[in-house]
Amino acid sequence: MNGILIIAHAPLASAFLQCVLHVFPDHPASVAALDVQPSMPPEETLVQAGILLKQLNTPQTLVLTDIFGATPCNVAQQLADGVATKLVTGMNLPMLLRAVSYRNESLDVLVARALAGASQGVMQVAVTAPQNQIRRENDQDPDHHQQ
Repeated sequence: MNGILIIAHAPLASAFLQCVLHVFPDHPASVAALDVQPSMPPEETLVQAGILLKQLNTPQTLVLTDIFGATPCNVAQQLADGVATKLVTGMNLPMLLRAVSYRNESLDVLVARALAGASQGVMQVAVTAPQNQIRRENDQDPDHHQQ
């Protein structure tokens, strides 16, 4: 099983972890989060990220960060150098939930699934559900609403 390490601007990483625990209450052990505080030097952030990576105790780890080029991503790049990790930036909640769902896949497949989850999770949604749109067309009395 792959570990997942979330490194993001505070409090985003722990907020994402809480969302994971909300959806998957039985799967928190291999997912960890590091909130990067504005006052924390990058060297210290790297040390804390390394500690979390060891605590995950998984053969491979997917590291997710919020913004390419920002401190969390820069730290993650240093962390991933020379160890069995893959790094994906631009994290969103659909990406994270997809990654947690497929933690047992190979690390390369896990990255592909996470990227697919991210892109498929962004869409334009109609304001009114289709079944309500049909009902409106067939309603004789616009003030009468059946459920």
